Order: sequence, then structure tokens, then C-alpha cells
Amino acid sequence: MVFKKDLILQRDWVDLMYKIKEVTGKRPSDLNAVLYLIGIQELGQGAKNFSKEQKQDLLHIAICKVLSLAGYYKLEGHDEDGWPHWKLLKNLPKFDLMEQEKLLKMQVLEYFNKELNW
Repeated sequence: MVFKKDLILQRDWVDLMYKIKEVTGKRPSDLNAVLYLIGIQELGQGAKNFSKEQKQDLLHIAICKVLSLAGYYKLEGHDEDGWPHWKLLKNLPKFDLMEQEKLLKMQVLEYFNKELNW
């Protein structure tokens, strides 16, 4: 039944893309674009011009946040600039790239359901 789960994940992902488009006016291009939006949301400083390094940090924030919902990370606190810092609680499974993407997509969907009540 893995195939059915993959189809459900894909359907839910497409639905999320359309919901994000309704809110932002633009459909995200891929998983990284959604993670970037989550990073901005979690930083809480609004949309602004970020450096390349800050954009990478925003992706890290988003990944830690969504994986914290599965118990992989815990928020340790924020630095003096308001950026969150995370602690790894348990090692991530050794997945190939496709499995990693599936895990992240499932956790992103959970984030939008739990954190934003979508």
C-alpha cells in the first residue's frame, strides 16, 4: 500500500500548493520555496531582503521546525537578533533523496495542519 500513501501525499501536497497560492498570490515552485516561507514565518520578522546566508538559515529553521513535530529537533532558544536555534534530539533515518523529500513533505503538511490550522 505504499503506492496509495504516495498518491495521498501527492494529492495533499498539490492541495497545499493551491492554498498557499490563495493566501500569497503565488504558487510555490517546489519544496524549498515552501520551506523558505515557513522559515520566514518562524523567524517572525516579516518578509524582507535576506542575504544568501540568511536564506540558507531560513531553510534550516524551517526544516528544524517541521522535523520538531516528529521529535527530531527541539527549540533551544533565540539569539540576540531573534533567530531561533535548534537542538538535534535524535538522528534522522538514513533515507535516499526521494525518501527525505517525502518525510519533509509529510512534516510540512503536518506543520500547516497543526501550527496554522489549514
